[in-house]
Amino acid sequence: MDHVLSRLISPLRAGIAYRTAKVTALRRQRKELEKLSDQILHDIGVTRSEAAEEARRPFWDVPAHWRR
Repeated sequence: MDHVLSRLISPLRAGIAYRTAKVTALRRQRKELEKLSDQILHDIGVTRSEAAEEARRPFWDVPAHWRR
């Protein structure tokens, strides 16, 4: 029974770890976006206000394709 349970829990833990890593990376990227210079933001086609708005989004506000 323990063997069966561990086979079920292991993929669950891996899935949770994967999603946690993605959300953590997204949060870090959003904060880094806020720190970019105006020139770099211009180069990538993002305004200062768009960058600030993106950085303020909560960690659970993820792209729709992540929720499939």
